[in-house]
Amino acid sequence: MPVDSRRPAGDTQTLFPPIEPRRTGRLAVGDGHSLYWEESGRSDGVPVVLLHGGPGAGASAVHRQFFDPTHYRIIIFDQRGAGRSTPVASVAANTTAHLVADIERLRDHLRIERWIVFGGSWGATLALAYAEENPERAMALVLRGIFLGMPTEVEWFLYGMRSFFPERWREFAEFIPEAERGDLLAAYHRRLMSPDPATHLPAARRWSVYEGGCSTLLPNPALLADSASDRVALSLARIEAHYFTAKLFLPENALLANIGRVRSIPGVIVQGRYDVVCPPASAEALHRAWPEAEYHVVPDAGHSAFEPGIRSRLVAAMEALKRL
Repeated sequence: MPVDSRRPAGDTQTLFPPIEPRRTGRLAVGDGHSLYWEESGRSDGVPVVLLHGGPGAGASAVHRQFFDPTHYRIIIFDQRGAGRSTPVASVAANTTAHLVADIERLRDHLRIERWIVFGGSWGATLALAYAEENPERAMALVLRGIFLGMPTEVEWFLYGMRSFFPERWREFAEFIPEAERGDLLAAYHRRLMSPDPATHLPAARRWSVYEGGCSTLLPNPALLADSASDRVALSLARIEAHYFTAKLFLPENALLANIGRVRSIPGVIVQGRYDVVCPPASAEALHRAWPEAEYHVVPDAGHSAFEPGIRSRLVAAMEALKRL
């Protein structure tokens, strides 16, 4: 389908009101990892699983609000090392293959046959990896802020974003001594993997604030404050650096090379025009490889799922999928 060049008149979908989970639990997935999961909405509703970003960012209560709780059985969980899962910020036995297998374990644990897979940024990467491995389990894919795990995308994050946010990048780069700035990833990775909080926490805060500060079209002080919190910063920065160093644990171009496995699955791609963290070139590449998917470029949005236009498109996508 064609790219949307503007938001249609009347496209003012907002999030659903806050709700509490109907039940929560923990799932042991091996290697010492225990995942936090929660279920809200309708117990006999259409299942949808939300895959949070990062890797390492964790999910939050507001993520429940993308879905109509009178229609959907809403499953949210924190990936290995993230959020409320334990051990916190652990990179042991933490790879893309582990996370894909964890999603299947959770689906089986909850006795769900098939579900809609909803993810943004790294969550979109993981959603594609999961669906390509398990196409029979995905009823539909709703993807936002496309990141395909390519080396060029990681290089952009580390160095390219300074073209748009030079002051943010300067704070990110100048945290590292000048002699080490030729390889910012290696320099941050060393510090983030240190067992000493005096070493890893300042590095984590600087990394997380850099990403958060580049994620919205307009400044968002609340997002920056959350990004700087120890709770968010350490798991996000440490796990991201771990994955980036390992090239996302994916063969280069694997997600596009295997897209044929999901082309028959209904799909929606939502992308901010001014997404600096995950620029639109990746979404365009995915759309060209998967032309059957709906493709919406939001003209006045950056990266965050909570940019008004992106939020609206995601809610609208889930409303449209009620017809499935």
